[in-house]
Amino acid sequence: MNQSISKGRLWTARVMSGIVILFMLFDSITKLFKLTVSVEGTVEMGFAENHVTIIGLLAFLSVILYAIPQTSILGAILLTGFLGGVVASHVRIDNPLFSHTLFPVYLGILTWAGIYLRDERLQNILHIKRRRAFKDNENFNRTNIG
Repeated sequence: MNQSISKGRLWTARVMSGIVILFMLFDSITKLFKLTVSVEGTVEMGFAENHVTIIGLLAFLSVILYAIPQTSILGAILLTGFLGGVVASHVRIDNPLFSHTLFPVYLGILTWAGIYLRDERLQNILHIKRRRAFKDNENFNRTNIG
């Protein structure tokens, strides 16, 4: 981890990732223990009751990989795929857009934002940089345009 990250940025990243980890742990554990509310919800989504444990296990493994710093990017990739499946399931049964269908998208955004804010490797891969001072942009434009 880069030591130049501010404490505020680091804690923001930790809170974002923590929300994802806690929610996904809760969701996966309720599925693994086949709690009634989780089984009913999964069956309402169109899955068979015997799929609940498999879905819970996949979610649990993905979130554990996400929670370990060395494997957090792999975990985020797996969670993104998992959450994409959740979106597709909500679309298929025509659930409300903002409260149900897009909720996994919100979690996906938190997943990647939490890593992005604390991991310089991901920042370098994505090349999303803050705008520099106006003077730097002006010098860039002068030297490259004409």
